[in-house]
Amino acid sequence: MGKLSNKVAIVTGAARGIGAAIAKKFQDEGANVVLTDILEEELKKTGNSMSGDNLYLKHDVSKNQDWVNVVNRTIKKYKKIDILVNNAGRLLFQTLLETSEKEFKEVHEVNVLGVFLGMKNIGHEMVQSKSGSIINIASSSGIEGSNGLLAYTGSKFAIRGMSKVAALELGPLGVRVNSVYPAGMNTVMGNPGNLPQEQADEAFKQFPAQRIGHPTEVANAVTFLASDESSYCMGTELLVDGGMTSGRYYFNAPGAPKID
Repeated sequence: MGKLSNKVAIVTGAARGIGAAIAKKFQDEGANVVLTDILEEELKKTGNSMSGDNLYLKHDVSKNQDWVNVVNRTIKKYKKIDILVNNAGRLLFQTLLETSEKEFKEVHEVNVLGVFLGMKNIGHEMVQSKSGSIINIASSSGIEGSNGLLAYTGSKFAIRGMSKVAALELGPLGVRVNSVYPAGMNTVMGNPGNLPQEQADEAFKQFPAQRIGHPTEVANAVTFLASDESSYCMGTELLVDGGMTSGRYYFNAPGAPKID
């Protein structure tokens, strides 16, 4: 028996990267998975690569009607929803002074509005059954600031706050809400130049893990929060960042790693 046997999970942004890794891990642990993404062709490839009785749907997380469709299709096929992973995200590298209002709104429509709509629509279903687990995928940018990431950082801090409030409100109704904060991942967003493993690792030598992270490592953390093993976790912030937000090294002081 897997950790998620007989569970029904919805994973947004599941066409590739972290979302795809989560969907595959969930299936390995016995869940039926509904994969959603706006990238229809990549979503089909990921869905077709998985065995099992899964469902994959084109889905714009910023559109409420799309969420209604996802809920209806899921309930029709599986009769219930046990897990929601709000993973879909949009990244923008742009300074404060260069970010347009349109760009700012586009990031927040996916990263903030999308998470809100997901929690609201799926939350209604979970409250009826007095059971469920919602995991919101944020970022280390929801823990600390980084230059050139104003809109993205603002959106990830918003996810952090919304997750706390949702945990307070939904916990007494039987629904757990937690958030995960990945960083330095070997994905299209985290390694846009698609550098080889060895080169990618070099960029992270100044952090404790000394290497780039892998989507499967996030998937493992999310699986814990989705499972009954985390039954006492509510409003938890789980960092999967290789220690990037732990602090900084002073390389001329004792205790720092040696970097060639």
